[in-house]
Amino acid sequence: MEENQSTQNQQHHLPPDKLQMNKPAPYGTSSSKRAFCTFLTIFLLLIGVTLLVLWLVYRPHKPHFTVVGVAVYGLNTTSPPLLSATLQFNVRIKNPNRRVSVYYDRFSAFVSYKNQAITPQVMLPPLFLEKHSQVSLSPVLGGTAVPVSVEVSNGLMVDEAYGVVGLKLVFLGRLRWKAGAIKTAHYGFYGKCDVLIGLKKGFVGQVPLLGNPPCNIDI
Repeated sequence: MEENQSTQNQQHHLPPDKLQMNKPAPYGTSSSKRAFCTFLTIFLLLIGVTLLVLWLVYRPHKPHFTVVGVAVYGLNTTSPPLLSATLQFNVRIKNPNRRVSVYYDRFSAFVSYKNQAITPQVMLPPLFLEKHSQVSLSPVLGGTAVPVSVEVSNGLMVDEAYGVVGLKLVFLGRLRWKAGAIKTAHYGFYGKCDVLIGLKKGFVGQVPLLGNPPCNIDI
């Protein structure tokens, strides 16, 4: 009896905050937390599934670049280490996406031979391609002499004498995708188009395309 009475007296003398801590948490509070966690989990899962479906439906495919014509208006390799070339390329650019448009905000091109530029880099006008559409460009590149290695000068002279020259048309730029009212951030892209042309020294004008596989586009 004395022990029970002592215990009761100790409980009566506990501070109010400690008495409050000893009380069990109300059932309603724990139930509300579980309901909130369940709702949050389901909500996040629904958002994830929605984003996955939208990505599968609207995921953009890379644009297609194809060189369909080349004209040579000048190719002077007789003043090493400088080389002067003037070329015009007819390029078809296609947007293969049926639900996504493409903005080309910054766009430039140059020509290389044996991985060395033989024309200065030229800025091209911005482009906008609607869904599943295509456009043709005919940029004239070159006209200004650029320094090149002896390997490039000699290689071009040998190829001209043989009648077949391998060139690479290079594109650089930044693009954005547009789906409905949503526009993505800018993505850098790099395109290279390997072409084989039939060219004899001194010839000026449209040259035959001996090989023009689809351009390789990296985004």
